[in-house]
Order: sequence, then structure tokens, then C-alpha cells
Amino acid sequence: MRWQIPLLIVLIGGVFMAVQYFVPLEFSERIYEYCVDWVIIVGVFAMGLGLWSLFRVSVGKIQTKAQGWGYNFITLGGLFGMILLGLFSGIEEGKQFMNLFWYIYTPIQSSMFALLAFYVASAAYRAFRARTLVSTILLLTAVVIMLRLIPLGPVSGLNQTVASWILTVPNMAAKRAIAMGIGLGGIATALKVVLGIERSYMGKE
Repeated sequence: MRWQIPLLIVLIGGVFMAVQYFVPLEFSERIYEYCVDWVIIVGVFAMGLGLWSLFRVSVGKIQTKAQGWGYNFITLGGLFGMILLGLFSGIEEGKQFMNLFWYIYTPIQSSMFALLAFYVASAAYRAFRARTLVSTILLLTAVVIMLRLIPLGPVSGLNQTVASWILTVPNMAAKRAIAMGIGLGGIATALKVVLGIERSYMGKE
């Protein structure tokens, strides 16, 4: 019964959430809204569980002096510091909580995204090497797409036409194929979870 009851709850919930889209009754809509409210409540508890997991993992690395354990002090300091400032000083503009958010967290986030641009450029350099026919086509396509925003004089009109065709025909076909694959994969995964085939969310048996 330890595994049967959770699997039965998932089966009933999954079948109901799928059927209620095809049977738009007032009763089913009320149950759907009730379930959505519970999803929010469970999400709040999941956030608390995530904070506890972060604390436990950080303390464990500090105790064992694992590689980079000094950063865990900064993690815990930032975690408890922001919680205490938010609780006692408030989260309004001008308070210490928001000052730390705007002047420390936001610049760090911007720096991470700025570094990401260099990684993308490095990956593009490696991918666009014209060693094979496919990589050559990829290189030429990338050049045409990048040059579509640059005025090239008499060649600009032709480049715009070719770039528009690339974006609306082969690119759109690939995007639709990927979207269909994602949709079919999501349906297959949902069916495996509802039918009890996929049980990884229940932990180790």
C-alpha cells in the first residue's frame, strides 16, 4: 500500500485533469480551480523543502571541507541575511533588502549573462568551421541571417529576401518539427507517469 496509494492518486488526478478539458462542466471546473490552488500550496512547501536542502548540503560541505566549501559560507550568509532583512526591515524600495537586490544581485546576474555571450561566441566559432558540407551550409546561413540587419547597398534587398525565406521556410519547418517532438514527448511522459510506468518522482523503491 505504500506505493499503490500514491500511484492511485496520480492516476485519478491525471485522468481527471485530462478529461475535464473535454467535458466542460461547472462541477469539473470548480474541482480544477481547487486543484490549481493546491498546486500553489504544494509549491510553497516545495520552496521550503528546497531551502532546507540548500542549508543541509551547504552545512555538509562545510563540515567535510569539500572543494569550494568556502563559497557555502557566502551562500548561507546571503540566504539568512536576505531572509532577516526582508522580515525585519521590509521589502519596500529604499530598504536594505532592495538595495542588496539592485546593487549586488542584479549586477552579478548581468555579469553572468555577459559571460554567457562569450561562451555562445566560442561555441559558434567551433560549430561554424567549414569542415563538412553541413557545417558549411550552417556557416553560410548564419552569415546571411546576421547580415540582414546591416545595410549592404545593392545587395541588401537580395540578402533580405534570402534571409526572410530562410526564416519562414526551413527554419519554420524545423521549429514546427521540434515543437511536435516536444509535444509528443510530453504526452508520452505524462502517460507513463499517470499509468505508473515512470516512478522516479517517488524516490528509490
